[in-house]
Formats: sequence, structure tokens, C-alpha cells
Amino acid sequence: MVSLVLPRLVSFEGARRSVSVAERNVAALKSAYWVVLVSGFFEPLLYLLSIGVGVGALIGDLTLPGGEVVTYAAFVAPAMLASSAMSGALSETTFNFFGKMKYMKLYDGILATPVRPFEIALGELGWAMLRGTLYSAAFLAIMVAMGLTTPLRALTAFPAAVLVGFAFGALGMALSTFMRSWQDFDLMGSAQFALFLFSGTFVPAERYPAVLRWLVEVTPLYRAVDLIRGISTGTGGWIRLVDIVYLLAATGLGLLIASRRMGRMLYK
Repeated sequence: MVSLVLPRLVSFEGARRSVSVAERNVAALKSAYWVVLVSGFFEPLLYLLSIGVGVGALIGDLTLPGGEVVTYAAFVAPAMLASSAMSGALSETTFNFFGKMKYMKLYDGILATPVRPFEIALGELGWAMLRGTLYSAAFLAIMVAMGLTTPLRALTAFPAAVLVGFAFGALGMALSTFMRSWQDFDLMGSAQFALFLFSGTFVPAERYPAVLRWLVEVTPLYRAVDLIRGISTGTGGWIRLVDIVYLLAATGLGLLIASRRMGRMLYK
């Protein structure tokens, strides 16, 4: 898979055309969009304050698998960061991407230029990451201000959060190419909410029954939460490499599927 995706990524002309797709989205921004952009940041913050801080006062400290003891808010905050990166990327690469492709027919016009399907997918992913990156940076600043992590760990967690956004953005685009109508997104929303609840977000995966635990640990959001939590709490180890490889593979696979499916659909 990497041998198929990497040569396209290193092409200078292809990268320039992908940037042009992202620039088109920036140029098309409307003032009302900034309200949507800002509002998407508050959901994970409210979860952190209500559950991480509020319920955390009743729960007390948690002992991580490595024996480290952290406050419940410090346990929940990295999961909220991962969920925020996921939600921001998915919002752009599912609903908006589907509307541009199916109803606005935007990509039909773009393909009349030298831009290819893979470059469209990469440009849209880059645009989605602008939103995810803003969420991640703001949330990390709040974590530092609340004493839930150190500034140095926050700086290290930032590229990890960006990687999470890339992975979910690519997977979201791939998923959108299989959608037939807006009603299909109800299923995606249910799946996204299930991931949010059962990815070690509020409860350590070790507390689940064995079968459910292994099912949880193979999901992309769990790997994202595990990566960011390990960095922000300073409990990283070799398993972080597994998380990184998993998310990189998800990014490459999502881009590959999305570009191939777009080519088949738009070149009819």
C-alpha cells in the first residue's frame, strides 16, 4: 500500500495541485462557517469539564496499566483531544465532501483541469486538517492551563493529534464514497458515537471483559487515544510505535480507497 501511495505524495506537481484544491476551499469560506468552526471546539471541552472534572471529583485518581497514578481529568483530557481531532476531520471529509461530490458536482469540474482524483483527495484532507489542527492546538493550550499536562508534552502531543486527524480524515473520505444518500450518514453517526464511548475514553480498556477489550483495542479511536494519552501523561513506551504505524496505515489506506473510488465514480 505504501509503495502505491508514496510516489504520488512526493510528486511536486501533484502536491502543488493538491494545495490548489485546499486553497479553493479557503477562498470559498463564508462568514457563517466560522460559527460552525468555533462551535465544534466546545463539545469536547464541555465533556472534559462535566465528566473529567465534575465526575472526576467523585472518582478520584486512576492507576494506569504501567502503575502510574493520574487524576481522572488527566485521564479523560487526552481522549477528548483525540475525539476532537476525529470529529473535526470527519465533519469536513464526510458531509461536506459528500455534498461537493454528489450534489454540487464540484469535482467533475475540477477533473476538467490537470488535477487527478488522488490530488483532490489529498487537497480535501489537507483542508480538513486545518480545522482539526485548530481544535487540537486550542485544546492542548487548555490542558496545559488546567495543569493536565506539561507544555513540553503538549508540544509532543500536537503532531500526534494532527496524525489522528489525518487518519480519520482519510477514512472519512473513503467511507463517503460508499454513501448513497444523506440517510446513510445516520449509520456513520451511530458508529462514531459508539467509538467515542467505547475507546478507553472514560474507562480504561482493561476494565472491559476480555472479548470486548480486544475488540475495543483494534478500533482507530482507541489507538489514537492510547497514543495521545501516553504522550500527555508521560507513560509512552514501545506500544506508541504500534499506534503510530496503525494511524499511518489508516491514512494511506483511506487515501488510496477514496482516490480509486472517486476515479471510478467521476470518470463514468
